[in-house]
Amino acid sequence: MYIKKILLAIVIIGLVVAAFFANFVYKAMLKPNTAFNNESAFIFIPSNASYAEVRSQLEPLLLDIDSFDDLAHKKEYSTHIKAGKYEVKKGMTNNDIINTIRSKNLPVKVSFNNQENLEKLAGRIAAQIEADSISLLQSMTDSAFLSKNKFQEATALGMYIPNSYEFFWNTSAEQFRARMLKEYYRFWNSDRLKKAKGLGLSSNEVITLASIVHEESKQASEQPRIAGVYINRIRIGMPLQADPTLKFAAYQLPQYENTVIKRVLNVHKEIDSPYNTYKYSGLPPGLIAMPDITAIEAVLNYEKHKYLYFAADAKRIGYHNFAKTLAQHNVNARNYQRYLSAQGINK
Repeated sequence: MYIKKILLAIVIIGLVVAAFFANFVYKAMLKPNTAFNNESAFIFIPSNASYAEVRSQLEPLLLDIDSFDDLAHKKEYSTHIKAGKYEVKKGMTNNDIINTIRSKNLPVKVSFNNQENLEKLAGRIAAQIEADSISLLQSMTDSAFLSKNKFQEATALGMYIPNSYEFFWNTSAEQFRARMLKEYYRFWNSDRLKKAKGLGLSSNEVITLASIVHEESKQASEQPRIAGVYINRIRIGMPLQADPTLKFAAYQLPQYENTVIKRVLNVHKEIDSPYNTYKYSGLPPGLIAMPDITAIEAVLNYEKHKYLYFAADAKRIGYHNFAKTLAQHNVNARNYQRYLSAQGINK
């Protein structure tokens, strides 16, 4: 009789333990624990984040944060945090969530184009990945890196080919830079390098010229013709006389800070700068802005013609009139100057 009571007590205790364990398993591992109504929510876990930081992001998304804590500690996630972007789907259990934020780091799409300088590029990238703009800029301007890879500060912007790329959100500044260098060499394949050599230009010089072409016209259909004008000028030793380079030179001066030059004047042509292509022949030292790929391709595949001049077309804003002679160019230029004056654009 005594033994039966002991056995019964053992069974009852076992059932209680089993029920407790079953309740824990259901509550901690099998019961949906999301509190949001959307199909999914995303969390961004920084590098070297503590469990408390992860918990603070998850708490508004979960019905029961305590049950999540219990399982996170039992599965040792709380001491093995993984940085990245993670998707928490509606109806996930604690177990699903832990498995996700442990191993399913999602890539993010990083896009950039038309950045005027490295500072703005760094800011653009910092808005899309974990690395901050300061660390990105320091990495982009690192003299040892630039020298090793045959870039200078003036040409460094040309290493970043504008496009959309996939990165993990927790990419560091150095990892971003390394990937962009790889993409640069991928872009400059044997076919493009052969075309550049045929022009007598390096890849850096092609991108520098493309930056001028792109600032002259955003019309992809017109860019090869503009590139052809500059190639013609280079081949006969004529100065490029590119207005966008004058604007770039002016913007480096204190008196033009926070101004927008809408009309290039003779005073701008007197600025003593290697970027003044009226004063100095040949290409400037580097890019004046980040060109689109269309402008790079326009230089490599320039239109063969005999034009030496072009002026903005007042009747088709955004396009240009081309001329083979200075006399015809002067007519085109005067027509556009009259248009600017009529619009009240004097500087």
